[in-house]
Amino acid sequence: MMSSDSGPIPWLDDEQQVSWRSFLEGSARLTEALNRDLDAESQLSLHEYEVLVRLSENPERTLRMSALADTLAHSRSRVTHTVRRLEDRGLVRRQACLDDGRGVDCVLTDAGMATLAGAAPHHVRSVRRHMVDVLTPEQLKVLGEAMTLVAGACRRSDAD
Repeated sequence: MMSSDSGPIPWLDDEQQVSWRSFLEGSARLTEALNRDLDAESQLSLHEYEVLVRLSENPERTLRMSALADTLAHSRSRVTHTVRRLEDRGLVRRQACLDDGRGVDCVLTDAGMATLAGAAPHHVRSVRRHMVDVLTPEQLKVLGEAMTLVAGACRRSDAD
């Protein structure tokens, strides 16, 4: 065991190591497959698709850029680059925040909504093929619960 400022750090046991590595490989391969399928069908990356989804779910199809970054768990810099690519394609636009004028809102355009509507059936089919239909309903539920806990722990750690 190595030690740190807070005491000894226990190594992962064999079972934990197998689970950890399975998670790393599975999540990387899933993300790669979803990206590949989205790009082939819709010329969108998974990150671009998720931006369009988040905007479509909000009133006026608008979100402040900082809130958009928070909902995606991406850095503001990464979201800015993704939004710039979408803006270049006419799928979103940025404007001064209507509430206070200090921030920047991202708005889903009609073209962006149409692109999302065209991509969604293909994406859902891909998600089902690569994950949902591979797992039992119980496994899927446990996975969702587990990742909710992991996301919460990471959000708390980020806030520290």
